[in-house]
Amino acid sequence: MIYKNLGNTGLKVSAICLGAMTFTEKGWRSAGSMPFSEIQKVVNYALDSGINFFDTADIYAYGESEELLGKALGAEKNKVIIATKVRGVMDENDPNSRGLSRHHILNSIDNSLKRLGRDYIDLYQVHWWDNHTPIEETIETLNDLVRQGKVRYIGISDFAAWQIVKSVMLQEMKGFSKFVSAQMYYSLLGRDIEFEVVPACEDLGLGILAWSPLAGGFLTGKYSREKAIPEDSRYSRMERPFLRFDMEKAYFVVDELKKLAEKYDATPAQITLSWVISKPFVSSAIIGVRSLEQLKDNIGAVDVKLKEEDLNYLDEITQPEKPYPQWFLEMFADL
Repeated sequence: MIYKNLGNTGLKVSAICLGAMTFTEKGWRSAGSMPFSEIQKVVNYALDSGINFFDTADIYAYGESEELLGKALGAEKNKVIIATKVRGVMDENDPNSRGLSRHHILNSIDNSLKRLGRDYIDLYQVHWWDNHTPIEETIETLNDLVRQGKVRYIGISDFAAWQIVKSVMLQEMKGFSKFVSAQMYYSLLGRDIEFEVVPACEDLGLGILAWSPLAGGFLTGKYSREKAIPEDSRYSRMERPFLRFDMEKAYFVVDELKKLAEKYDATPAQITLSWVISKPFVSSAIIGVRSLEQLKDNIGAVDVKLKEEDLNYLDEITQPEKPYPQWFLEMFADL
């Protein structure tokens, strides 16, 4: 396993993080269902393979994901790094059971700790921006949790660059604990964060945690022009509305990944993940699996060392068009 620092902290996390959104026996949204026996096998194999980083959220299956993750980790739960999140709706009938208010965060942290069976959260992340709560209220509450020992590090997820900068600047001004990570969508088919979010995070010392690095499974190579995406697939049910990209370009990228996979005696998923974790600003790539076989394949990415020429080629064929003012600033950068 490869270990990288979480942002500019001294905390070492595995370059592959096991995401627990699929940990649900009852079935939830696109995650389908997964028997606990399979969850246990997946967690055991992850631990044996050197994965020390696990990510979940209270909203995943309304707490069931946290419960099953804690149960599967068992006695190992205090030896690994566990990240969870707060923000989503936990009770449709309670208007205060959502958001990033002090009320909701303080209720949520205790519930998450109970479900995970721990006394603290290693990385507590705000799931996305809350337009209805002043960020000052949120960061002060998070700072209190750190001071109380319930949380060791704090992070954000799905923030715009200006929101990240504003938050961290306020934390610095007030002497609060600062965000150390940003969980963002990042893949060969989704590189938008490179224009604003990545520079902001690099400047402020936040590590990127890449969610859906396989673009909802599209980059595993199991979809093709000739084979329509099944309507009942996980990809069709959830990821596609959120992960927007040109399909023809996506199929071309998959074709090129298959060629590289043959060259390295690997799989398209392994080539893709190897590219993601090669980025210096990425602290870890979060993978979600529904079987032990998927996990084994994904973990194999750490053994695939892409040559610089192939990394550059993947950069080239997936390079998004620069928006303004990036192209303008680049044009006049040396003047």
